[in-house]
Amino acid sequence: MKFKQLVLCIAILAFAINSSAASKKSEQSDREFWCEVAYKMAAPVLENMSKGELQANMLVETSPTWDGRDIHVTYMECFGRLMAGIAPWLALPDDDSKEGKQRKQLREWALKSYANAVNPDSPDYLLWRKEGQTLVDAAYLAESFLRAYDALWLPLDETTKERYITEFTQLRRVDPPYTNWLLFSATVECFLKKAGADADEYRIHSALRKVEEWYVGDGFYSDGPDFAFDYYNSYVLHPMFVECQEVITQGGKYNIWNMPKSGFANGVKRMQRYGIILERLISPEGTFPVYGRSITYRTGTLQPLALLSLRGWLPEELSNGQVRAAMSAVIKRMFSDNRNFNEKGFLTLGFNGSQPNISDWYTNNGSLYMASLAFLPLGLPADHPFWTDAPQSWTSKKAWEGVDFPKDHAVQ
Repeated sequence: MKFKQLVLCIAILAFAINSSAASKKSEQSDREFWCEVAYKMAAPVLENMSKGELQANMLVETSPTWDGRDIHVTYMECFGRLMAGIAPWLALPDDDSKEGKQRKQLREWALKSYANAVNPDSPDYLLWRKEGQTLVDAAYLAESFLRAYDALWLPLDETTKERYITEFTQLRRVDPPYTNWLLFSATVECFLKKAGADADEYRIHSALRKVEEWYVGDGFYSDGPDFAFDYYNSYVLHPMFVECQEVITQGGKYNIWNMPKSGFANGVKRMQRYGIILERLISPEGTFPVYGRSITYRTGTLQPLALLSLRGWLPEELSNGQVRAAMSAVIKRMFSDNRNFNEKGFLTLGFNGSQPNISDWYTNNGSLYMASLAFLPLGLPADHPFWTDAPQSWTSKKAWEGVDFPKDHAVQ
C-alpha cells in the first residue's frame, strides 16, 4: 500500500507541475513569445561573433544547388540580416525585466560584433572585398544603422566607424543587377549620407527613379523590367524604397528632382496598400501562401507589416490589435515547435523545418536570418498600443468565421 501511495503521490505531483507549466505557457504574452524567439535566433550569432568565433562555430548549410561562390558570404548574410531585424529592439532603454536583461546582453554582443566585422585582425572580419553578394548584406548592415542610429552607430569607436565608411565606400566596385539590387546600393549610400560621409547621391536618385518606374499598381513593384510573383516586395522593395526616400527627402520635406510621384508620403501609401494585402494573406490558422523564390526567408515576408507597425504608419484599415494577432499567429505557427534550428542553434535550410531542397542556388542558412525582419515591432515599448491593445481577429479569420469584414478595393 505504501508503494502504491507513493506512486500516486508522484503522479499527482507530476500532474500539478505539468499543469502549472502549461498554465504559465498559456499565460505568455505575445511580446514575451516574440522576445523568446528573437533571442533564440540572435544569441548564437551574436555571442559567437562578439568573441570572434562565429566563423569557427557556426554550423553552415548551403543549398544542394549552391553556385560555388565563396562560402564566407554566409557570415555577412547572417549578421547583416539579423541586425536589420533586431536593431530597433536593441535601441530600447535598459530595464530590469527579463526582456531588458536579454536585450542589454544582445546589444553588448552586437556592438562587439560590429567591431569584429570590420577589423582585419579579427577571425570574424567579414567578406567585404570579394563577391558581389557582399553589397546585399552590407546594405542590411547599413539599414540596421539607419534603424538604430543612436544606439548602434554612435557608440562605436572612431576606428570602427572609419572602417565601416571605408568598407561601404569600396562597395561601389559592385555593379548591381537591374533588379531590387539597385536599392542595396542606394541604402548603403543613404547611410553614408546620414553619417556625414561622402555619399554618391546619383546611386540613390537613379535607384529610386528606376524603382518608381517599376511600380505596377495596387501596392506592387516589379522586381526589374519583368514582374515576378514572389515576396521581394516584402524582403526589399517596399522597406528600402521608403527608407531611402526618407533619408534623401528628409522625411518628405523635399522631392527628388525629375522623379514623378517621388513624394515620401506616396511611398508610404503604397506600402500601406501592400500591408493590407499581406494581412489578408494570413489564414485563420496563421499561415500564408508559399510561393515564389526565397521562400526560405520565412517570416521575412511580414517585414512591411512590421515596419508599418514600428513607425506608426498602419493604415486605418488595420488596427494594432489586429496586426499583432495576425503576425503572432504566424510567428507561433512557425517557431513554436523548434523545428527551424539546427543542432547548434542556427537557422536551418527550409521553410518550416529542414527542407533543403526548396532553397535556391544562392541560399545558405545565413540568408535565412531575413526572418528577423518580422520582429521590428519589438522596437516599440511594451506599453505601446501595438502590444497592449486587445487582440482582434484579422481579415481572413473574420471571413472564414462568417463575421462581417471590410470589402477590399484596388488603389493606384
